[in-house]
Amino acid sequence: MARFVTILMGSDSDLPLVENTIKVLQGFKIDTRVRVASAHRTPNEAAEIVKKAEAEGCQVFICAAGLAAHLAGAVAARTTRPVIGIPVDGGPLNGVDALYSTVQMPGGIPVATVAIGKAGAKNAGYLAAQIMALSDPALDALVKADRCAAAAAVKAKDQALQDKLNAH
Repeated sequence: MARFVTILMGSDSDLPLVENTIKVLQGFKIDTRVRVASAHRTPNEAAEIVKKAEAEGCQVFICAAGLAAHLAGAVAARTTRPVIGIPVDGGPLNGVDALYSTVQMPGGIPVATVAIGKAGAKNAGYLAAQIMALSDPALDALVKADRCAAAAAVKAKDQALQDKLNAH
């Protein structure tokens, strides 16, 4: 059975943000399916997407939504697979409303909520990879190598700064 992540967006206008998630998942060679579904306008279709994805081997759902941002909660109500919510930065409250809507779930229906906007979109991909790596040693090695590469990049930037400062 295929193993993949399903990303649901509340609107196609969320794609530029979600592309950050997709890029992270692709870096870990994780198959990804992306759909547009609304918790409010197409609730039956959203439920069908979840049901079908689960039957086909989806391991993690990632949902990006803004404003009322009920999509992640609606998905979590339909599955016991991990659900990660990305609060979209936009609207009159710059995503704070989406953050509260995504993070405030009733006990027993969890949604792992990441930061508002681009950093959150990236972290949703990383968190999905870490979840999937629990049962995939090859993916676990990739996640650990990525973390080491990120640390090495910071050290290299610090060394370049020190070299520049000491050259004067």
